[in-house]
Amino acid sequence: MSAPTRREDRLGHFLDLARARRPDYLRDLEELVSIDSGSYSAEGVDEVADWVERRLERMGFDVERVRFPATADGHRTGDALVGRRRGGLPEAEGGRRILLAAHMDTVFEDGTAASRPFRVDGSTAYGPGVSDDKGGLLAGLTALEILGECGTDAYAELVFLATPDEEIGSPASRPLIESTARDVHYGLGLECARENGDLVIARKGVADFRLTVTGRAAHAGIEPERGANAALAAAHLTVALQALNGHWDDVTVNVGVVRAGTRANIVCPDAELRIEVRAATTADIQRVTRAIQEAADHPSVPGVTVEVEQLDLCPPMEDTPASRRMLDHARRAAHAAGIELGAAATGGVGDANLIAGTGVPVLDGLGPVGGADHTPQEWLDTTSVPQRVALLADLIVSLGDSSTT
Repeated sequence: MSAPTRREDRLGHFLDLARARRPDYLRDLEELVSIDSGSYSAEGVDEVADWVERRLERMGFDVERVRFPATADGHRTGDALVGRRRGGLPEAEGGRRILLAAHMDTVFEDGTAASRPFRVDGSTAYGPGVSDDKGGLLAGLTALEILGECGTDAYAELVFLATPDEEIGSPASRPLIESTARDVHYGLGLECARENGDLVIARKGVADFRLTVTGRAAHAGIEPERGANAALAAAHLTVALQALNGHWDDVTVNVGVVRAGTRANIVCPDAELRIEVRAATTADIQRVTRAIQEAADHPSVPGVTVEVEQLDLCPPMEDTPASRRMLDHARRAAHAAGIELGAAATGGVGDANLIAGTGVPVLDGLGPVGGADHTPQEWLDTTSVPQRVALLADLIVSLGDSSTT
């Protein structure tokens, strides 16, 4: 079977196929949601990986399964999957490589699936991970099935990446995400759409800092003048750093942890601050980093020194002209289906940030409509499933051939 070439006809064909698959989608979603796959449950994540691996192999994907070494404390992250299917349009002839990214882990502890099982009430599905991200993961697989059934292969390569640790910042899978992304032209994030149906065009980046404040101890009652109070310097730093909020649009600075001293009768010799910075652009993260260093270089208490250490950096997924062009393709398909498709920027981060950090244009939120993530009320609008699957399939077709982009 082949899909029609005219866009409206093609999208209508994809919609018919997606609607026919809706009962199977709900059955499969129940099976996935019934597996406890919290980020710290390697066995559960691997069970989901087994399921996804079988599905990809049935579609003709070559699947690489990646196992990560245990951490120093003995924790093992579940496996990651990288599925690849070559298309019929070589890159030299305009074919493009497209990455679809989803995650298999949830934020919920073992036992949640049994205590709060999958259910459908009217048109709304509930259950742990139903929206974040098992609904999106399954939507991506379903879209790929539709393309395979239609014999649509006007692309250079499709890559399906399923990760095990997104909910804890992807500490194990980050190198794999970045190395996989460097070989593609476009990234499609399968997190579910916003509650109002918007896609995600931008995600803030996050930088974490530790400031170590070193003063000088002294007896607080006999000779306090010989001391240099690190706690006082830390307090002034906290005020100064919090005051950075409002200096730049879409930038937040939060001093989330302050630790200082051990006894009330000692002039405090050391303190520590933990700071989180969120910003929409790499340039703004760099500006805030310089401002933090400037404050640290000039402590308010004589005799005190401050060391700045950047602990982590998750790059922003920036709103770029290239990602806007991807959005335009999605909007044209949505318009043909009678949907007005919006785009949102969010402060939350995900694997799409890491893909964008490699320079690849990314559009996220391409799963079905859902909400209340990370809570017992998490939900998925099952009526949105056929539309979102069809839109995703159409977007892959549009991006796969450079002559249409």
